[in-house]
Amino acid sequence: MAITFSDLYTEAGLKSLDDFLAGKSYISGDRLTLDDIKVYAAVLGKPDSFANVSKWYDCVSSQLAANFPGKAVGVRIGSGKAPAAPAAPAAAGGDDDDDLDLFGDETEEDKKAEAEREAAKKASTKKKESGKSSVLLDVKPWDDETDMKKLEEAVRSVEMEGLFWGASKLVAVGYGIKKLQIMLTIVDDLVSVDDLIEEQLTAEPRNEYIQSCDIVAFNKI
Repeated sequence: MAITFSDLYTEAGLKSLDDFLAGKSYISGDRLTLDDIKVYAAVLGKPDSFANVSKWYDCVSSQLAANFPGKAVGVRIGSGKAPAAPAAPAAAGGDDDDDLDLFGDETEEDKKAEAEREAAKKASTKKKESGKSSVLLDVKPWDDETDMKKLEEAVRSVEMEGLFWGASKLVAVGYGIKKLQIMLTIVDDLVSVDDLIEEQLTAEPRNEYIQSCDIVAFNKI
């Protein structure tokens, strides 16, 4: 059931709030909620003559200050007169525009705004999908005495983000020498084939088995 507070700029309104806060630290539950913020905004200042409201007001103020640590220059809200009544006549039932419906249903606009915020958050954190390429690589040994099994192990030992080794086979070159032909898939923004060859495959310690590498085919996926 909704709780309603009226005319919180008046003594009568503050008295009603003070009575409600007797034995309570917050408007709803045991911690600060949107209900407290709504009521806090409607109270024009710390009402020292109402002990319960005063204590609650200090509690909300301290928590808001912790979340908004910037130095305030000071703002005063006039409270000499009560807010003017709206020009339009009140609807049947006597609803007061100053009443606070703390437990009102979430509006469609609220739901739409929340959905848009969540979508924007996901879009900002989602990693951009990069293009991929399929590469066929020739890996050549030093001579016919090179252990081709260890050569392939050396090739596949290269691990990096965006690099995926595929099928391979040995192809005869001549004079008893074979080369390794191997497929690999790369994420274009993460892996450079030239760097892979120069800095990994033909560099120490893998150059003990690998003499050179050639790109046979390079296709965008």
